[in-house]
Amino acid sequence: MLFAIKFYDNPQALTRDDFESDLKRIRYIKRLLKRYKNTGELKIHLILNHLIVLFNVFNEATVPLLFYNLDKELWSSLKSFLVFLNRIPEYPRSNIDDIEIDEECLKQLQTI
Repeated sequence: MLFAIKFYDNPQALTRDDFESDLKRIRYIKRLLKRYKNTGELKIHLILNHLIVLFNVFNEATVPLLFYNLDKELWSSLKSFLVFLNRIPEYPRSNIDDIEIDEECLKQLQTI
């Protein structure tokens, strides 16, 4: 929570509720990726919208926040979205580079 607060940058946010509503987007992404893993239904545009808002308000801290809060089984799908958005940090090299990309997810992303 302190990590998220430290990197939160939303000049339009006036209250703690604004911060918490932005932070809830991580839970929404988690729910949508779990649905994809369980049913095969991928809501690309909705996930992309949540990710873009997160990157707008948390900037570079979004990637560690996502990987910290999502289950390992969802990391490959998440990495596909981050690769599509070109948001994988190049430096420093991390464990993210060792995660395989979900090819089916990336294929669906490339259709848009």
